[in-house]
Amino acid sequence: MVDNKHSSRTNFSDYCILRGPVVSEKIASFSDKNQYCLLVDLRASKLEVKRAVERVFDVTVVSVQTIVRKGKKRVFKGRRARLSDEKRAIVRLAAGQNIVFEGV
Repeated sequence: MVDNKHSSRTNFSDYCILRGPVVSEKIASFSDKNQYCLLVDLRASKLEVKRAVERVFDVTVVSVQTIVRKGKKRVFKGRRARLSDEKRAIVRLAAGQNIVFEGV
């Protein structure tokens, strides 16, 4: 029986963990330090994020830092609402490697 947790093949759950890149001026400065910021699933651990990034982008991840941003309260057409929480992961890659986000 094959253990899917440690295989090098990309599986569907890797794409469920990684939601997309975060694009801003501040995060663009992270690329000088070989770091990238990604939106990830709220339930994903650092180890799961590391494995997903390594499988999907075929790179070596050195470290992962996570940030949970709580959703803000807003008023939409007179009704109170709360935006959803989001989790961001700052991923540092090994020297000489990079991630190319096509179409962003």
